[in-house]
Amino acid sequence: MFVCLSCHTQEYVSDADALHVPRIAQADVEVAEVPALLDQSGVSWQEIATVNWPAYPYRPQAQFRLAHTGDAILVHYRVDEECVAAVEVDGGAIFRDACCEFFLAPTDDGIYYNFETSCAGYLLLEAGTGRGNLRSAAPTEVLAMVQRWASLGRDTFTLRRQPTHWELALVIPVEALYRHTVGSLSGRVMRGNFYKYGSALCQRHYLSWRPILTPNPDFHQPAYFGTLVFDP
Repeated sequence: MFVCLSCHTQEYVSDADALHVPRIAQADVEVAEVPALLDQSGVSWQEIATVNWPAYPYRPQAQFRLAHTGDAILVHYRVDEECVAAVEVDGGAIFRDACCEFFLAPTDDGIYYNFETSCAGYLLLEAGTGRGNLRSAAPTEVLAMVQRWASLGRDTFTLRRQPTHWELALVIPVEALYRHTVGSLSGRVMRGNFYKYGSALCQRHYLSWRPILTPNPDFHQPAYFGTLVFDP
């Protein structure tokens, strides 16, 4: 069950697997500060480790952690994999590169967002009710709202066939959820999933945080999103 964004009362879910997103008492967080800030706050890591489709068994180590400031979502990823690439730029086919993805449905109106970010911090952001022509790309000014930090730097690069550790941090203001009026995140209940992907890497893989029970690879499955409870 979702929180009604237009109501003053809060409806909490009973989902035992819900992820509680702690509130950080700091405003105007700079994205480069996110890893240290989440360390200091003791925010725990979550595994992106579910291999949903046996035809793609490769499982790099991938984790994420979340917090919020009331008006922004803080995301921190860390990954170890056998090869990486970061060819695409904002609005491009980020899913071809070494990337992590955050899909988020703020309400129960059917619209969800896909924040797909490469290991160099480039972003594909769309919103809609399904894949393909049911989605539209975010305006350029919305993409610019999302702060990004990448441990590998912000330059694009071609395929590197070597084991690589990389980290990525995002600051996603509520305004980036541009098809909704969210207001404060505190006390909200949303739905989402996290993915590790890279269709043009050495070993194609499809990892998720919450399992997806479809016969073929498909991340656009809001029915399988997990519950995110943003703490007051």
